[in-house]
Amino acid sequence: MSLTLVPGAVEAYAEAHTTPPTAHLAELARATRETMSSPQMLTGAIEGRLLETLVFLARPRLVLEIGTYSGYGALSMAGALPEGARLVTCEVDDERADMAERHIAAAGLDDRVEVRRGPAIDTIAALDGPLDLVFVDADKTAYHDYYEAVLPKLSDHGLIAVDNVLWSGRVAEEASAEDSGSTLALRAFNDHVAADERTVSVMLTVRDGLTLIRRA
Repeated sequence: MSLTLVPGAVEAYAEAHTTPPTAHLAELARATRETMSSPQMLTGAIEGRLLETLVFLARPRLVLEIGTYSGYGALSMAGALPEGARLVTCEVDDERADMAERHIAAAGLDDRVEVRRGPAIDTIAALDGPLDLVFVDADKTAYHDYYEAVLPKLSDHGLIAVDNVLWSGRVAEEASAEDSGSTLALRAFNDHVAADERTVSVMLTVRDGLTLIRRA
């Protein structure tokens, strides 16, 4: 499944005109493509820089990432964390968590990034908050539950960033009996957020779609 709606030449041009990843991020991307299943799940250079920029602007004290994969998103955000801030990232798969932890340590960021294993919904419940930035990129069928769990813990100026909301364009197509559970869940989640009077949101056409959400 393609994870970008932008023509390949335009995507390549945008990446060429984005500050390149750091050496440790480039190495993580290489290792992920060579050793991990589903390498298309990598956050990637453009979205990684966008996440880093959001952290730079928000100056958060606590960041939560739901869905670590190999750690590219966590490392992108951790590099911009202010002094004393921390990032908690959730992963249910031990192989992915192991790889992320190795690269986080190699980058010298294990003092500010914690990989928590197990269901993200349990990790959310155990965090006191407030959450200043939440990046959601995990089980699509659980997006609604993640959203409702983090929203009460979001700080007054907190931000939720939700990945894959365009789902290669499938969410914008007519409903079909062949739609996957993820497609159905993402359509319902997108409609829920758009109608939620508690929040203000903007859906960006970055890569596979990224929605930014704040309190109203």
